[in-house]
Amino acid sequence: MSKVSNVITMLELLQSGRKYSISELSSILEVSERMIRSYKEDLEKAGIYIDTIMGPYGGYVLNQTVRMPVRKFKMKDAELLNKYIDSENDKDTKEKLILLQDKIKGVYIGSKQEETELNLKEETGKKYNVLTRALKENRKVKILYYSYGKGENERIIDPAEIFLFQDGWYCAAFCERKKDIRHFELKRIIKYELLKEKFE
Repeated sequence: MSKVSNVITMLELLQSGRKYSISELSSILEVSERMIRSYKEDLEKAGIYIDTIMGPYGGYVLNQTVRMPVRKFKMKDAELLNKYIDSENDKDTKEKLILLQDKIKGVYIGSKQEETELNLKEETGKKYNVLTRALKENRKVKILYYSYGKGENERIIDPAEIFLFQDGWYCAAFCERKKDIRHFELKRIIKYELLKEKFE
């Protein structure tokens, strides 16, 4: 992988909040421990500070939220493999390349389908305004929410907080159906209605 890709992958690993030793990161990214230290220095120059825990059980820990870029495949990534598939004579290697190409196409098609189903590019501002009003006025909101793998389901929520995490806006709210606090991603809210009923 390129240096930029390695740095992003290292950040994605540390985003979990787990401590990683330098040797672990070195093994995962298949670079020297010296390069891992260099990535850390580059990140700190960009204002992303990674804590170092000293000692035999030490390592790197990320104690701040970082907005990560979303990495997706494009159709040209799948098409790039065509010339290698055509020129490959080994049957097993050719089958592996075709399988890899199918996976890339699957991820690309899935992400495009998700955008269509969720209407990602529309009404985010309107949803934000309605939820903000509900929060100020202590009013309940009825939403139709899209969950991965479960599809659409109706909820009535009591908004508690709206926040930005990574690349998306979320609403922390009490869900009357689940009887618990849940985080709702605004882009997955298909329909929404501000109710007259108030919550405490």
